Amino acid sequence: MAANGEKKTFHLGGLPWWQAAAAIVLCGIAMYWGIQSSSITGTLCSCFALAVVLYELGERLPVWNSYIGGGLLMAFFGVALLKYFNMVPEKTIDSINFIISGDEVNLLELYIVFLIVGSVLSLDKDILLKSCVGYIPAILGGLVAASVLGVVAGLIFGVNPTTTIMKYVLPIMGGGNGAGAVPLSNIYETITGDAAANFYGFAIIILTIGNIFAIIGSATLNTVGKKFPKMTGDKKTLVRGGENIARDDAKIKTNMQDMLGAMVIACGCYSVGRIMSKKILPTIAGASIHAYAYMIIFVVILAATGLIPASVRAGAKRLQSFWTGVMGMVIMVGMGADFDIAELFTVMTPGNVVMALMIVIGAIIGAGGVGYLVGFYPVDAAVTAGLCMANRGGSGDLACLGAADRMELMAYAQLSSRLGGGIVLIIASFLFSFWL
Repeated sequence: MAANGEKKTFHLGGLPWWQAAAAIVLCGIAMYWGIQSSSITGTLCSCFALAVVLYELGERLPVWNSYIGGGLLMAFFGVALLKYFNMVPEKTIDSINFIISGDEVNLLELYIVFLIVGSVLSLDKDILLKSCVGYIPAILGGLVAASVLGVVAGLIFGVNPTTTIMKYVLPIMGGGNGAGAVPLSNIYETITGDAAANFYGFAIIILTIGNIFAIIGSATLNTVGKKFPKMTGDKKTLVRGGENIARDDAKIKTNMQDMLGAMVIACGCYSVGRIMSKKILPTIAGASIHAYAYMIIFVVILAATGLIPASVRAGAKRLQSFWTGVMGMVIMVGMGADFDIAELFTVMTPGNVVMALMIVIGAIIGAGGVGYLVGFYPVDAAVTAGLCMANRGGSGDLACLGAADRMELMAYAQLSSRLGGGIVLIIASFLFSFWL
């Protein structure tokens, strides 16, 4: 019963269940009868028919919703399984691949652009400037230590260091799914010509394993902090003896004009990335630099200088929230439609599990150690700069900070997922060019 005495109504996708079910059935009939159009409209109808059901299942299924990846990952694996068992018409699969990740339309690229711009611009300027001095070294410390331990574990299981870095360390430490594994896959496709789903399919599995270990590691670090109080602060501050600079952003009202301004800024930032990567400076030291890397650098500069009006930055965050909250499930349907699920059974090996565990342990040791050297509490630095790099991004940040009882450190966690993920993308642009 609701607080006001009224019965709660079961909703699906924001609609009363019977309305959502009716829309899904109609879209599904057109899809399975083969009469749905292959246009962007018809394809989105098919995508939502698949996405809403699978997403809600993933969000409500015990264990899966808390530890495996929830609705988004269910949308990905669910469609991949339906494709594997020929339960989705081939025409639908082809149109989804064309619209979501094809060269001519590519909604995936639009999704990535709005996500990157919105997430970086929404960071508070003071947090961005004051924290980066010591926080970026802590992130890099976690990344280096994760790479070292990952390579050592890889050698034990016969995996060469190059493969370990590219297929294990980068996906786990990439800042999550939408801002990490997805753009990494896109960079991989651009440089190698191989399908992004071939990289993503393995990356998301390794990232999922790493996310589970990151959550367990966060709970363990909370216990360490209780036993050794000098290693942690008040669970609200990162800097030893400093005041809490990770304050909440001001509540700013936005309108459609602010969202329009955010879209214009996003298009401009994307164009800067294209201009730099295609004309002005396509390579550095022989390495091909992806447009996303240049775009991220430019967006960080805009956020740090404070040139963008606060209302537009809030509009960018609102725009990003729409794409991640609504279109995210559609993007995952597209990734699942382009993934061969048979590869899943070849990667869940003891070696992969142990390698993911060692990478997460490396993130803890590296971020905590370097964090201490730059004046941070080691436990809090390990949770935020380490484990919030090794989890599944926004949802992973919530899970890790909740397990560590440090929700007040969300601003730092977001720095890891956003700026840390951007650093990994820049590194990946170099490594993919040199090693592939």
